[in-house]
Amino acid sequence: MDTVLLAIDLAVVIEKLTLVVIVVSASLLVAMYSTYAERKVAAILQDRVGPDRAGPFGIFQPLADGLKLFMKEEIIPSKSNRFLFILGPCLAMLTAMMTSAVIPWGGTVELFGRTIDLQIADINIGVLYIFGVVSMGVYGIMIGGWASNNKFSLLAAIRGASQIISYELAMGLSLIALLMFTGSLSMKTIVEQQMAPGHLWNVAYQPLGFLIFLVCAFAECNRTPFDLPEAESELNFGYHQEYSSMKLGFYLFAEYINMFISSAVMATLFFGGYDIPFLNESNLSPNLAAGLGVLALVIKIVFFIFFFMWVRWTIPRFRFDQLMHLGWKIMIPLALVNMLATGGIILWLGK
Repeated sequence: MDTVLLAIDLAVVIEKLTLVVIVVSASLLVAMYSTYAERKVAAILQDRVGPDRAGPFGIFQPLADGLKLFMKEEIIPSKSNRFLFILGPCLAMLTAMMTSAVIPWGGTVELFGRTIDLQIADINIGVLYIFGVVSMGVYGIMIGGWASNNKFSLLAAIRGASQIISYELAMGLSLIALLMFTGSLSMKTIVEQQMAPGHLWNVAYQPLGFLIFLVCAFAECNRTPFDLPEAESELNFGYHQEYSSMKLGFYLFAEYINMFISSAVMATLFFGGYDIPFLNESNLSPNLAAGLGVLALVIKIVFFIFFFMWVRWTIPRFRFDQLMHLGWKIMIPLALVNMLATGGIILWLGK
């Protein structure tokens, strides 16, 4: 009996480790080619060609950029705190990668006589876990800016920390309204509710909540028009201006991974996750349904990533006082009104 249980536990460990390797590799690949996509989107919007030298249509440009970062000299300022200087980008990268653990990437597949969930960890507080990990990401920015012993880096880090903390409040309040409606903190349960017959995607029930979440996601990812921590014209380069080689690469990769994960979270919470509209997955084989579900989720994520890039090259940057005004005096009151209205509607329908 003990041998059978040990074999089952070992199989579960192998399955989860395989999923971790696949998700981490996919996140890094998406982050790497998001830099290429960003340049191509900018080129299209500005009537340019974009990268076209490294390989056909420039598809090897991200590999060339990565090799350049690997080959650059490692520089640590003499007046910096060495330990914290190294810890900052590592923490930013770690927190960016950890958020993907609770996202359901698809349904279930049947391999080697076993049913495997395409989710690393299905915990009943998945949404709370994401918020907890994301809130730690600010430490990577703050530590990196402070440890550099550069006044511009520190100023940029303070901007980034205040911006992220401010918009986390509105984002959390927008999700409270959604959770009041769904009654669950589990990401997989929220997706399954949206897949139920006669149930629409949550964006139909929480349009204002989604809009607030979307705006806050731009601020959380330090994306234009909320890229104040990286305001080159004001702060030289931002909180990572003293970094070089792969430490700088970690900060840049973490930003694109955060954009990828934010897109996955929005697709999961508000747009059905791996749900395919107008298709009854029960009529398909489990493996085919899971494959199509993964493809559907990827399409939704790619759309949101494109939207992030489109906004960057379309809307100018806010001033810092405008950023704070929007966060505290507009987004938070709107999120509170949305939450109270949702509670009132639930009570009214309950009667």
